Amino acid sequence: MDLRRLVRGRLGWPRLETVARELARRYDRDTLHIRFLEADNWLSTPMVVDDEWFVKVISKQNSLVHAVFTTGRNLGAFSSGTEGFFGHFGTPLEMAEHELEATKRLRNIGLQAPAPVEAFEVDGLGVLVLEYLPNFHTLDTAPREEVERLAPELFAALAEMHDNHLAHGDLRAENVLVREDGIYFIDATNVNDEGMRDARAYDLACGLAALEPLVGPKKAVAAALDSYGMDALLDAVDFLDFVNIRPDHDFDAAALKGEIEKHAA
Repeated sequence: MDLRRLVRGRLGWPRLETVARELARRYDRDTLHIRFLEADNWLSTPMVVDDEWFVKVISKQNSLVHAVFTTGRNLGAFSSGTEGFFGHFGTPLEMAEHELEATKRLRNIGLQAPAPVEAFEVDGLGVLVLEYLPNFHTLDTAPREEVERLAPELFAALAEMHDNHLAHGDLRAENVLVREDGIYFIDATNVNDEGMRDARAYDLACGLAALEPLVGPKKAVAAALDSYGMDALLDAVDFLDFVNIRPDHDFDAAALKGEIEKHAA
């Protein structure tokens, strides 16, 4: 087994077959059609079941990697002059249960996310079951004109989360799904209540970082200003350098800072 597979906690077929048998039992199916997704995912093994359910299978190794990621993110928050606000879960089941609950909370405030089904444990694995959404593409693969049209909607939805005392915690363009009826959010992470104010500024910094490569700094900042005041954007500036060192973001932090400062002047 190569090191990347070991670190990512990729599961062998015997354990995945145990999950499949449990899914068949729970949903009263004689057979299941399972399609594994070629996703660069370190925190679960994702798959589509019968084109009806999106399932994440979370191992103990995935949970350990999540702990490492959480520590790194909190160190980054410290470097931005704030307390760490990311939380970790002790078990794979707790990871699955949190994402299920986060998805429910997003939907309860009127935002679009896959319908939550359940979270359960089998053979020491956490299993999250959500509605499978067909016919989507992610924001980072959308044409520029579509991203420009959706950018104000993205920040309006983010502001709605924040107004309802929620934070996404891991906002990236690939975590925003685009369908004919609008945008859907996936992969919300765990944020401590005590750090919610900083988490909101971090969310806004991530939103700007996700959009800047797609539409440029001027349009990204203009879209954010439709839903946020200047004070919120200035708070987000404190996190742009932290977000910029993450390997899953690639944007021009200096250009965003310059655009925000221009509006603030």
